[in-house]
Amino acid sequence: MGAEFEARTYPMPSHTSTPIRFFAVIPCAGFGSRAGTALPKQYQPIAGLPMVVHTLKAFAGVSRITQGVLVLAPDDVHMTGVLAAHPQPLFGAVRTGGATRAESVLAGLRDLAKQGAHDTDWVLVHDAARCLVTPAQINALMDACQNDAVGGLLAHKLADTLKVEANGRVSQTVDRSDKWLAQTPQMFRLGVLSQALAHAGALVTDEASAIEAAGLQPLLVAGSAQNFKVTYPEDFALAQAILKSRG
Repeated sequence: MGAEFEARTYPMPSHTSTPIRFFAVIPCAGFGSRAGTALPKQYQPIAGLPMVVHTLKAFAGVSRITQGVLVLAPDDVHMTGVLAAHPQPLFGAVRTGGATRAESVLAGLRDLAKQGAHDTDWVLVHDAARCLVTPAQINALMDACQNDAVGGLLAHKLADTLKVEANGRVSQTVDRSDKWLAQTPQMFRLGVLSQALAHAGALVTDEASAIEAAGLQPLLVAGSAQNFKVTYPEDFALAQAILKSRG
């Protein structure tokens, strides 16, 4: 963990201030070993398209997003062919992905800054493997957070009973009334998120955790049970069924 820093919040912009701008970062440098696929899971076909293409198409359906960056592993050999077959003008690809999600996201934020994004601009970070997100869900997050001082994330209220395990047995049942499953996109100001990730270190598993470590409280925005992260082999069939049901 790095040294402490003072997290900044930003007031709601006035009509004379710089217009609100939204950017997107899609970390796409992982392999997804739990998925049991020969390819990195983000390139595995689902409903006729590589998984990541469904994700990119959802963001392409949100007109308010100015620009996006797709963060790839330095040795990625798949995305060039994917983008040639399925062009995504909104997203530029960079091969600056790190060993962890946090490192890849931070690399994406730095690339956006080099291309002219400002510290006060909003950035939506989304998992490549959450291929069932919809433009309506993305817009709902943007609407809820764009005038917030901190930002927030899509999340889903926990429906199942939650158990604590010890040595393979239940040691405790946890009250689920205030528990949420974190989803993505997660939306924060570029400057604050960059500082938070740099100070929180590489082991944080989502952007909200880094923001929380900076002493801020992200807004929870109700998402959907369908916006799950494709992780295990059985998830592919479920994702395919949902995508086909949408036509």
